[in-house]
Amino acid sequence: MFEITSFFPRAVMQGVPLLFGSTGETLTEKSGNLNLGIPGVMYVGAISGVIGAFLYEQSLPSPDAINGFLAIATPLVCSLAGSLLMGLLYCFLTVTLRANQNVTGLAMTTFGVGFGNFFGGSLIKLTGSEVPSIALSATSSWFSRSLPFADKLGWFGEMFLSYGFLAYLSIITAFIASFIIKRTRIGLNLRAVGENPNTADAAGINVVRYKYVATCVGSMIAGLGGLYYVMDYASGVWSNNAFGDRGWLAIALVIFTIWRPNIGVFASILFGGLYILYLFMQTGENLALKELYKMLPYVVTIIVLIITSMRNKRENQPPASLGLSYFREER
Repeated sequence: MFEITSFFPRAVMQGVPLLFGSTGETLTEKSGNLNLGIPGVMYVGAISGVIGAFLYEQSLPSPDAINGFLAIATPLVCSLAGSLLMGLLYCFLTVTLRANQNVTGLAMTTFGVGFGNFFGGSLIKLTGSEVPSIALSATSSWFSRSLPFADKLGWFGEMFLSYGFLAYLSIITAFIASFIIKRTRIGLNLRAVGENPNTADAAGINVVRYKYVATCVGSMIAGLGGLYYVMDYASGVWSNNAFGDRGWLAIALVIFTIWRPNIGVFASILFGGLYILYLFMQTGENLALKELYKMLPYVVTIIVLIITSMRNKRENQPPASLGLSYFREER
């Protein structure tokens, strides 16, 4: 039977990386930058955190000597640093050098996956593991710890309070990003840069600065999605190419939420549920039906894209200058 108390927590855990990725990409796209390199950014964020956790665990004289603060802070800082460098690289190529954003994003996805697989494979060789994976159970246990009183609240605690701190951080980040975009002067300037950089520049807004900051902050947020997947969802186990297509689903989620991070909180759970629905539906040996269930997140995104295009409301459309390089000389 279909058990909601079992399905919902797994849907949330699947949705957290998508929420981090879509929130970061929404901030990036609001500045007019279309970063199709988000899958690569999330991959680099994941492997950077894994490298930090691995080096920290190797520096311990014994597993019992682990410090909770350092076990969390070290992978977290490494993940943020790695994804920040990816954001800076994207900005340098597309904003400073004015390279084509679509080509650059796709190239960065390929680079990020290759970067992660290279260093992931190197770590696996260093450990001498007989299986093609590396387990960081000491540090990952600190990421997956739920609230201490969750077990005492029955089904409510299991469904809403049984997650690691990064899951709650993703929700807080999404609501903060939504508030900044809609309710602050910074958000107004950011939307102006994304809609019409020529007018924003004429009004005294530093277009280049906003594009750099929005893209770099967005990349750091997206990188946390990769860190969550490895350190919490996968219990600290890294294996090459295990991240799947979650980066592309995060980009699809941006379209699904019509560029609103607060809606992404609920949409990410829906996408996470659709992503694992085939595991809970009785398909038997019908592999074709199982593959159809896996298509549901993308089918839903296409339907939403068609509906929003037909409604033709400006507030439901992407920023007018999305994907276009800004040439100040043409102003």
